[in-house]
Amino acid sequence: MTARPTTMSAPTAPAVLAEVVRSGFTEGCHRGSLVVLAADGSVEFALGTPELPVFPRSSNKPMQATAVLRTGLDLDGELLALTAASHSAESFHLDGVRAILAGAGLGVDALQTPPSMPLDEAETEAWIRAGGHPEPILMDCSGKHAAMLAACVARGWDTASYLDLEHPVQQQVLATLQDLSGETVTAIGTDGCGAPLMAISLVGLARAFRTMVLADPGSPELRVADAMRAHPEYVAGTRRIDTWLMRGVPGAMSKMGAEAVQAVALPDGRALAFKIDDGGYRAVGPVLAATLRRMGVTATGDTLDRIGSAPLYGGGRPVGEIRATV
Repeated sequence: MTARPTTMSAPTAPAVLAEVVRSGFTEGCHRGSLVVLAADGSVEFALGTPELPVFPRSSNKPMQATAVLRTGLDLDGELLALTAASHSAESFHLDGVRAILAGAGLGVDALQTPPSMPLDEAETEAWIRAGGHPEPILMDCSGKHAAMLAACVARGWDTASYLDLEHPVQQQVLATLQDLSGETVTAIGTDGCGAPLMAISLVGLARAFRTMVLADPGSPELRVADAMRAHPEYVAGTRRIDTWLMRGVPGAMSKMGAEAVQAVALPDGRALAFKIDDGGYRAVGPVLAATLRRMGVTATGDTLDRIGSAPLYGGGRPVGEIRATV
């Protein structure tokens, strides 16, 4: 895929995307970059430097899930959604990871995710009360890793080295990300889960999401998008922004990433992507809700209010908020 030309101006620095307002006083801010694509794929508006490369972190997972399907692995439904997940380690997530591995004749000992506690605080508390300790399956990327391992078994590839950049499964991830984003990966690092992490711009990230929701019926890209949208609890959890958004905005595909990255594609081809430079996740919800409202997106019930709520407390009561400037 060839990258589409854009008509953005040339900003020289990140923009203020959110302010920290306490007791009516602005005590700080969160800077970052943001881009919104119109339905035809052109840049509708941009803030900061969205043309520069970033590590999208787990916002790359829908494209990584597409890559494992392109290897020939056959997954659908909840298990495919879990392949693109940063899950909360709720019981149904863990059962799903075990099911993906069992389908390939593997056990949880094949996972090379670092031992972790659940991403969700409530699940962590419950796990500790039950006498639990950090385990590889609890790591929020274990669904992705299970699918990569299953793809290796399906193709007869080595499972011990599945995280090596030169491994065929990671080379497929690289090719898929470049294909869907229309960009060349400009840097490669190591993600928190140990897998190779590939840099593209926020424009490329939004483009990749847009490409997936507009893909041909039956294609790996659309299969992943459809699975995520049909089973958002498996992509995130029952108490997570991605789940609320995909439930509240029918047809939306949403995926957060560490260090305060967020990307969303709408069924009409519009898309957004942003990153808060300081990694302040508390600003993600307000910026996301404000951007969707600026785009004219409507949601069921109080979805956008719920996503955008980020109160600040003093003495145990709300005294301010993280307020988006988008």
